[in-house]
Amino acid sequence: MAERETVDMWFDPICPWAWVTSRWLLEVEKVRELDMRFHVMSLSVLNSGRDVPEQYAKLLEAGWGPVRVCIAAEREHGAAVLRDLYTALGTRIHLGRQELGRQLYVDALTDVGLDPALADAADSTEFDEALVASHNAGMKPVGTDVGTPVIHAPGPVPGQPVAFFGPVVTPAPKGEAAGRLWDGVVLVAGTPGFYELKRSRDEDPSFG
Repeated sequence: MAERETVDMWFDPICPWAWVTSRWLLEVEKVRELDMRFHVMSLSVLNSGRDVPEQYAKLLEAGWGPVRVCIAAEREHGAAVLRDLYTALGTRIHLGRQELGRQLYVDALTDVGLDPALADAADSTEFDEALVASHNAGMKPVGTDVGTPVIHAPGPVPGQPVAFFGPVVTPAPKGEAAGRLWDGVVLVAGTPGFYELKRSRDEDPSFG
């Protein structure tokens, strides 16, 4: 039986495309010998100081809250807690269309059995240094001209992982279709000199 390998994904809870990718990765975990680990990046950190459209700037301002809550939970309970907390946050944000704010964070924390007082972190800079460190750990291998999702995966050379942005896909493939997409993504990402494969998006994220 093949030894299970670890795949790491960096997410921002507010990104719908990262949410779809994360649901795909959980499907991949069922059909390939892989274990998924989740880490926090921040679109608010990434775009700090950049000139962005006003509506997006408002989203980024609100976006500090959920990533700070995630980092506070990780610091108190360990990285493994992010898997369920991300699911709770994403379900409420993307499926439930719940407004970003303290009530959402309290509800999500309660969903996964964590202290709702961790929601206080949303309005505090206490964990920002740790947030930036987590963000940089994910983004450094892929650069800052991409957002989330970012994935670090085992590469073709043992001990030398490959890192990439994406895939951006909707809806999330299920079952063996999820596994085949994974096989192809890892194949191209592990090819020396391969950088980009892209086409214009003509669909909004689908969460079905």
